[in-house]
Amino acid sequence: MGEMRQEPTAPTQDDGAATTAKRSGPKTPAKPGKGRRALVWALVVVASLITFASILTLWVDRQMVDSDNWNQASKQLIQDPAVQSALSVYLVNQLYDNVDVEQALAQRLPPGLQALAGPAAGALRQPATNAVGVILQRPRVQQAWLTASSLAHDKLINVLENKTGNGVSTGNGVVSLDLTALVAELGLDLGIPKSALDRLPPDAGQVTVLKSDQLSAAQSGFQVLNALSLWLLVLVLVMYGLAIYLARGFRRRTLRNIGWAFVVVGLLTIIVRRLLGNYVIDAVAAPGYEIVGHHSWLIGTSILGEIGRSVILYGLVAMLGAVLAGPTRLATGLRRRLAPTLNEQPEIAWGAVGGAYLLLVLWGGTHALRHWWGIILLGGLLALGVVALRRQTLEEAAAAEAEPATAPSSRAAAVGARFGARGKERSPADEIATLNDLRASGAISEEEYERGKELALR
Repeated sequence: MGEMRQEPTAPTQDDGAATTAKRSGPKTPAKPGKGRRALVWALVVVASLITFASILTLWVDRQMVDSDNWNQASKQLIQDPAVQSALSVYLVNQLYDNVDVEQALAQRLPPGLQALAGPAAGALRQPATNAVGVILQRPRVQQAWLTASSLAHDKLINVLENKTGNGVSTGNGVVSLDLTALVAELGLDLGIPKSALDRLPPDAGQVTVLKSDQLSAAQSGFQVLNALSLWLLVLVLVMYGLAIYLARGFRRRTLRNIGWAFVVVGLLTIIVRRLLGNYVIDAVAAPGYEIVGHHSWLIGTSILGEIGRSVILYGLVAMLGAVLAGPTRLATGLRRRLAPTLNEQPEIAWGAVGGAYLLLVLWGGTHALRHWWGIILLGGLLALGVVALRRQTLEEAAAAEAEPATAPSSRAAAVGARFGARGKERSPADEIATLNDLRASGAISEEEYERGKELALR
């Protein structure tokens, strides 16, 4: 018993500190000050507002400048039933306003039936309107529409970029969509002689896109948007990156907040697209053309809707990453399952992430995934996420390994100190009974119980 009282020693303050450090695992950073938290929040909020402005500039840039997107929207327009119906009425009106249909039909009728040309011209007007819908479905006619739309787009871009020598200037010209070929196509189907259609006035079938007094303002606005479309995006990325860098000690929450900000901005973009469309169409659409105006708006702003949905997707991915790195039971259990593969077989983990990355690139579901800069940015973010997750699982694994190694020794030292203080008044039976109580309560393990019992019997 004398040996038993001398062998165990109470843990010193340094030993207790070392044990506590081992149990706590990675060193916890100091609590960030209120000023730094406020700065991070300010960066996130301002960056989110700039993100919304950047989305609008990106939409204008991609819809107005990109010829492929313009032609795709034009193709969707000519294939939309509401647009075809409105275009049918317009083309028939243009034909009847610029061609003497009655005289043209009279030339095709025998002398005895020429008196019927007037009633026939009137009777043909409504059937002709209905027939245009069929005509507009012909590939040749749709190609004529696309050609006219493409020429109008080229002319518009030349004007907005202030290029000379294209037949349009800010002082004396207009940008128009030339549908004369479609008017002539309709006239031929109605039996109007080609000689009469060749005399169509130059302004027949001309749809004005921009008037001369609007071109100068459009040029200025276009140049501003063209410059901002790139630099606003760069500024947003820099501000979000700075916010995450400054958020030491609460980076996971900052990443989660940025994810929420993306989701809110994306939803706001989709809502504004609808509300602004309703306002614009109600303000500028002619009576009876509200439906075709709404259809045209939705087609023309489809890229804006795509950007909004993409931003929501990016936000959800950021939030998912923040949750995966969080302290919840689900996240902790998932990291525990992933840890062996990440830490012991990293080639498998990198292979799985690389395969998923290639599938995303092949899918190309967002605009960024269809361009080299977006592909590189996504690859870098995925790699950074894997490195951060692997580092976190390594720290958690080290803390878990240190826990069973230090806990028994510290508790055994505490038991030994207790025996050393009371050994002179207590018998081995009393000490073993105390050990039994500690084991029953879960304060010590079976191994610690056996060690204490051995000490008590010496």
